[in-house]
Amino acid sequence: MSQISIKAGIIGGAGYTGGELLRILINHPHVEIAFVHSNSNAGNLISDVHSDLLGDTDLKFAAETSQDIDVLFLCVGHGDAKKFLSANHFDAKIKIIDLSQDFRLNKADGHILSAEGSNRTFTYGLPELQREEIRSASNVANPGCFATCIQLALLPLAAKGLLNEEVHISATTGSTGAGQSLSSTSHFSWRNNNLSVYKAFGHQHLKEITQSVKQLQNGFSKEINFIPYRGDFARGIMVSAYTEFEGTQEDAEKLYTDFYASHPFTHVSANNIDLKQVVNTNKCLVHIEKHGSKLMVLSIIDNLLKGASGQAVQNMNLMFGLDENAGLKLKPVGF
Repeated sequence: MSQISIKAGIIGGAGYTGGELLRILINHPHVEIAFVHSNSNAGNLISDVHSDLLGDTDLKFAAETSQDIDVLFLCVGHGDAKKFLSANHFDAKIKIIDLSQDFRLNKADGHILSAEGSNRTFTYGLPELQREEIRSASNVANPGCFATCIQLALLPLAAKGLLNEEVHISATTGSTGAGQSLSSTSHFSWRNNNLSVYKAFGHQHLKEITQSVKQLQNGFSKEINFIPYRGDFARGIMVSAYTEFEGTQEDAEKLYTDFYASHPFTHVSANNIDLKQVVNTNKCLVHIEKHGSKLMVLSIIDNLLKGASGQAVQNMNLMFGLDENAGLKLKPVGF
């Protein structure tokens, strides 16, 4: 077993993604948490904010940061990561993994994203798309939750140049996808026993989805029609996508199985899938069905793990040469 020890710092540790990241890193065999920064909770016990960690850690939130770390996780809101890096200098040897959307969209070179106000460039961090680039990256932009689930439904088709018609997607996410800040659509009394559409055809994750599809299928020019739903459950994403496909059911299953054969967290299921199979894990499960001329692809993830903090740790493992599974062998809720 590798004896590598990694010192980690966390910015914005009081939110949902910060809490999930802490839960993973506290139990990671190669990580020591150096500090967890929070402006609003400085001096408070982490377990007072994340009560599920009571008995697991005596760490407190800090008002100060430190340069004595190997990796820095940015668990801050969209737009705040750029502001933080512009206002705070970290040594170039410190690797950064950003969980916001600030550095996900490519420059003209198609692979690297730059941080305004700093000398850092960011690599897009979807391991199933570019694992080798992540291994050599100093800074990684963690993908969005919807983007992760949808890309894992589409990339095997794009890799073979088979996305030649419009793609139609419906996807439902749990309430934790909206973050911890209160809004009119996050109150229990509104969300419970309810369902609603939002940002139809214009969700911000469409840009990174299209960017990744074009990376594999350069000539892709069709519409990706995406209808997101708010679900009345706490965590998880289910994607249902369909497009034209000339091959057989067996062709599609082989295409997907071969594409994900070397990836430890994405699995093709011969049977229909449901969210409880992946909640509390870093897995993505994919199920494929041929209906007439169309191929339907279902994919499911936990939005806070494979869609955020779990994938961030997966990226850290790759960046430091660790087993990709380290710290991420998590049990699904099951029932």
